[in-house]
Amino acid sequence: MPGSKSKTLTSLFRAATKLSKQWKSVSPSTSAKDVPLKQYVYPSSKPSNDSSKSLSEIAAESFNFKSAADYGESSKLLSSELSSILCGDLDSYLSDPEESSTGSCLENVLDVPWLSNVEKCNMSLRRKEIARERKEKWTFKSTQIGRFHQLVKQCACKLGTDTTIKVFGKLGRETGLKEYNALIRLCIEKARESNDEEVSLKQLSKAYQLLKSMKEQGFQVEEESYGSILVYFIDFGMVQEFDFYCELIMDGNTDSLARLAYYEMLLWTKVENEDKIEELLYHLSLYDGADKSAFQENYLLALCESDRVEDFVRLLRTIDITKVSSTDFVTNIFKFLGKLLLESFAKMFLQELVTIGIGAKDISKFICNYTSSMPSAVEDVILEFKNLHAELEIWPTSSQYQKLIMYCCELFKVHAALDMVDQMFEAGLPLSLETFNSVLEACDKSCEYNLVELLGTGGRYPVELVEVHRMYPMILRHDIKPNSETFRIMINMTVRIKDFEGAYGMLKDLEKFNMMPTTNMYNAIMGGYFREKDTRAALGVLKRMEDANVKSDSQTFSYLISNCTTEDNISKLLDEMKDSGVQLTKHVYMALINGYAASGQFEKAKQVICDQRVHAKGFNEIRSVLVSALASHGQISDALDIYKEMEEAQCKLEPKAVICLIENLQTEGDLHRLLHLLEQLNGLDQWVDASYRVITYCIRKNHFRSIVDLLKRLVDAYKSDEVAKEVLFDEVFCQIAEQDPINLQLGLDLLQAIKKEIGLLPSRQSLDFLLSACVNAKDLQACYLIWKEYKIAGLPYNILSYVRMYRALLALGDYKSAANILKNIPRDDIHVCSVVKACQTAHGMSAPAKGKKKKRKTGKNVSYKIFPEINKLEVDQEKTLLLTSGIMPKKVGVPSDLERETYILHGIERDELQRRDV
Repeated sequence: MPGSKSKTLTSLFRAATKLSKQWKSVSPSTSAKDVPLKQYVYPSSKPSNDSSKSLSEIAAESFNFKSAADYGESSKLLSSELSSILCGDLDSYLSDPEESSTGSCLENVLDVPWLSNVEKCNMSLRRKEIARERKEKWTFKSTQIGRFHQLVKQCACKLGTDTTIKVFGKLGRETGLKEYNALIRLCIEKARESNDEEVSLKQLSKAYQLLKSMKEQGFQVEEESYGSILVYFIDFGMVQEFDFYCELIMDGNTDSLARLAYYEMLLWTKVENEDKIEELLYHLSLYDGADKSAFQENYLLALCESDRVEDFVRLLRTIDITKVSSTDFVTNIFKFLGKLLLESFAKMFLQELVTIGIGAKDISKFICNYTSSMPSAVEDVILEFKNLHAELEIWPTSSQYQKLIMYCCELFKVHAALDMVDQMFEAGLPLSLETFNSVLEACDKSCEYNLVELLGTGGRYPVELVEVHRMYPMILRHDIKPNSETFRIMINMTVRIKDFEGAYGMLKDLEKFNMMPTTNMYNAIMGGYFREKDTRAALGVLKRMEDANVKSDSQTFSYLISNCTTEDNISKLLDEMKDSGVQLTKHVYMALINGYAASGQFEKAKQVICDQRVHAKGFNEIRSVLVSALASHGQISDALDIYKEMEEAQCKLEPKAVICLIENLQTEGDLHRLLHLLEQLNGLDQWVDASYRVITYCIRKNHFRSIVDLLKRLVDAYKSDEVAKEVLFDEVFCQIAEQDPINLQLGLDLLQAIKKEIGLLPSRQSLDFLLSACVNAKDLQACYLIWKEYKIAGLPYNILSYVRMYRALLALGDYKSAANILKNIPRDDIHVCSVVKACQTAHGMSAPAKGKKKKRKTGKNVSYKIFPEINKLEVDQEKTLLLTSGIMPKKVGVPSDLERETYILHGIERDELQRRDV
């Protein structure tokens, strides 16, 4: 844009100047919405002399001090005044501060619950607990900025923004950028949280005054200060307020223009003002300043975030990638290209960068940023990553390989991550221990969600767990120096596939790396034995710990106590803990509750939460465990009483406890309570899990309308996931098919409601379940009705469909129709023939003649172990698919090994039939 920087390329700045004049004159035509904002920003029409003073001087005057220099006149008076403020009696103090009692204030301030009154031993114990939690869950980084921000936030929440500034001034501390930014963020948070427009405007006015004070104190107003304010205006489409605040930000701060252009573009895209968007892009095309690339980057970022693909591409065509001076800008461009799948632009830009001699290291970085931003399957991302490197004839760098590995780990694509690790080793590239541990953690975590892929282990374990046998040799073959965390994760994974000997073998291998076993490693093995109910082996772990001179910790005793079945054993363990100097932790209290509940000592379980040593921070979680323990052991009334106490105290029940209550509240008349509990869950996965449990209750009690309402909410939750919606109702029809007695009419009514009220067609699995329900209900007409529904839903009949219908017709005695269906079933597959023979054996091949009883022939060479009943086969197949899809919730309890093998075997047979589809 030609001209000085004071004339920006956007209409924003021209509008801001014009708006400023309007504010100063406040004509009668001013909107009702803008007037109160101005009144809050400028509380008085008279000019204030405070604007020329520092915050410390303003604060000093507020507390009746003659000047800021008088801070040190009386430390006792200062303590008295601050005590009064912190005790909350600010109004009475300000009215007559001299009448406040110094002694009483100093006593009362001790009652303010800023820090809990905890014994020293508990403080030490709490520090240990926090350290353990951080190691388990967080990458913790403590900084002075973070600590001070938390202090400012606490002060502002307790005292208010204005009083906080006065307190800082009274303490003789000049308010700095950190304090200002923390207070501004707090104002915006309160404005967002409030539903009262007047309260929100007051908070915005405070934010304005803080920005103004910053400028008067000589601070440069950066994006960290004003960003949250502008985002607020953008989210609520407040155009005039946006302009007004931008005027203050721009005054004497021309360096902020390029970044403000980003927020302005976001604003116009939010309010869908096409004329303004076009005007901004037109002005940019005319602008030829040195900072043009900065404006281009910010506009591109705003357009990409707003999904304005056409405008983004239009602007992209005007950029000369070889003249961009900022590497970060180029990196962002490639991220946008990946997000929008603009492959042609990506290849063109990469070729241009290679032509001007950009190093292979940077090119590999751009490729990684482009591919990892693609909304594609991981396999496609990796393939594109390799293909682009091959086309440009460069080798991926170690850092980019590791970035892509971390990307795979975040999505729990362990196979892909390990393949890339292998490729790194083949290329002779080093792998950091941090990356290796990330792959291990992904293996460990993903097994909780993915139960689809199976290896040659009888199909009993998730593939991610079995991958430990692939990863451990990598440590031995390559130059990877593991740490204790590496071995802990590997031992834990080995235990979860029940390879306890392998876990002990890893403990022995620690000597090869000059490492000593830790308590956590033995705890992992002990926990595995307890999960397998092998108490003798679990106690054997203690003996091994003693031999290795490894001391038990609170987690060890937690495992032992929670698996006790008598009160005497619990008492002995508590005495041993005391003698060993092991402190009572949150996990020990939870174990005590579970141990007492398991031994029938429910009163003692309830007394655990009365222990004065229980830390306040973990108290709510411990009470939630108590609710779960009582509910799961049949003490529903006691569990509900504790839940009511928590509600009255405005404490939230932990999600696991909520689900446990829902699972055990299955008596008549509990629907309202179940729906109320369901509303306590915020996480999608937990809410979906609990929803299906409530639906199961509604199926059993025949609450048709509640089922439909919950299904509608489930559809809304998965509205953007077409795959999820296809199988959303399968679990419901599975439950209907398993009910005894069968309520077939409920299933048929739900089918029509799904089609008419929800507007979706049933999946093949849902109709398969309904077909099974028809057989169990012995309703031939309903069977024909469901058979027609396949065609209505656009689901072509396949071999499995014909086999299902054939068995249904035989079971219901319609042998003539069954013979017609049999003609559509091919006979050239041994598995299909086995199923057909099993059907004929179970239900008869033809109708007996009148007055005579035909002797039923028994088929030979039929695998009765695999096909004893097709109906059972159908239910097991569909259960397996639902449980392994990652969408339907798993039922409470882990299936036995025999059940797992049955599911897998049936799944293999189903796949074999579907592969031979006609």
